Amino acid sequence: MKHPDEYRGEEVVVLGLAKSGVQVAKVLHEHGAVVTVNDKKERDQSPEASELESLGISVICGGHPEGLIHPGVSLVVKNPGIPYSVPPVQKAMELGIEVVTEVEVAYHLCAAPMIGITGSNGKTTTTTWVGRMLDAAGMNPIVAGNIGTPLCQAAQEAHDDNWMVVELSSFQLKGTKEFRPKIGCLLNVAETHLDYHGGMEDYIASKAKLFERQGPSDTAVLNWDDPVCRELVPYIKAGILPFSMTEELVQGVFVRPSFVQGTEDDLKRVIVYRDYSESETEIADVDTIGLPGRFNVENALAACGIAIAAGADPAGLAEVLANFRGVEHRLEYVADKAGAAYYNNSKATNSKATSMALASFRKPVVLIAGGLDRGSDYMELLPVLGGVKALVALGQTKDKLAAVAGMAGVKRIISVDNGESAAAVLQEAVREASALAEAGDIVLLSPACASWDMFTSYEERGRIFKEAVHNL
Repeated sequence: MKHPDEYRGEEVVVLGLAKSGVQVAKVLHEHGAVVTVNDKKERDQSPEASELESLGISVICGGHPEGLIHPGVSLVVKNPGIPYSVPPVQKAMELGIEVVTEVEVAYHLCAAPMIGITGSNGKTTTTTWVGRMLDAAGMNPIVAGNIGTPLCQAAQEAHDDNWMVVELSSFQLKGTKEFRPKIGCLLNVAETHLDYHGGMEDYIASKAKLFERQGPSDTAVLNWDDPVCRELVPYIKAGILPFSMTEELVQGVFVRPSFVQGTEDDLKRVIVYRDYSESETEIADVDTIGLPGRFNVENALAACGIAIAAGADPAGLAEVLANFRGVEHRLEYVADKAGAAYYNNSKATNSKATSMALASFRKPVVLIAGGLDRGSDYMELLPVLGGVKALVALGQTKDKLAAVAGMAGVKRIISVDNGESAAAVLQEAVREASALAEAGDIVLLSPACASWDMFTSYEERGRIFKEAVHNL
């Protein structure tokens, strides 16, 4: 892709009227492109259309008309969630027209060095944590993209003394061409989004595009405990900064166990940074981290590695690690009801995320799970479901999850019917879970599935769960 200035007078098609589509259409229009925005939603479902038309941008709603994509179109920018199989994208590729996502446009606009953070789980928590760390270090971060300011808007406002911290999905990365972050981080890789990618090979390749354009002056922050991350090492040209929960690294960020003097068999775990000269800094005791769960220790290690790569002093990260209380819908404490603690983990849209959430608790858990059926058999949950007190299953996958829970030996399994409204079904699930929970138990919404069979987003699902809990 060229710089947006180079599309002056040329035709550009933006597919999708979501937040990113609206912003990228405005940016390209401001740079002189002749922009057409297209969305399959009807006009009455597209409130953004009038605003764009008032600026002189053409908007076509209600489907993808014949002739939308033609040889005179110079660029197609698509919403990340739109599959590559839809007719306008297929037509563009047949004609050799570049198809990109907003990330590519923003990269060409951005004066600030960019930090790209991706992974199957933990992206939002890690991205937010990095923003807090860089802010505490006085490094002027802008947290943008899926969280914070729309990416193209932030890119236009950024200066060279900022750091652009961006959460990136595989959908977004698949549509990049020249994108080159100064620091790229891959947190982990789990089986997810296979309905979009068609298989793990394309999913992993999309994640790996984060590093494709990096060079020796850039940094790749990698989870050394994840085999897929390590398999990418031979293909990465950037300097590698690994992090590990299980291995004392020659260089990187890791957890080191050590005995506390003066106590019997008291083992503490310390986050350590070791640089290329083998000089070490003890960053913080793991027990002081403000978020529960082993996976949040991994997120903390990644955030420390990224912040250090950007120039933050490792000795100054402990306070941010201790004070950060997490992000909404990510193992979010909701309330205590009759002695049971309720947690909202609606962002857990795959089995690995739910497995990690369950591993965070030592108390009995009543699990609420289920959602969109993407073809998974959920057998990955078998080892962790054995420790679950009860399961309340809902959504398209309720029968699959109930079957795996039965195999795991879960004694109480309740399936909530999908016949009512989505909100009513989830409210019923919360009532059923509360009836099963006793004082000292955990009631956890951690669906292991996307929300789109019943809800518009995982955020909507999480908000309805929280309302249902407060209304008990």
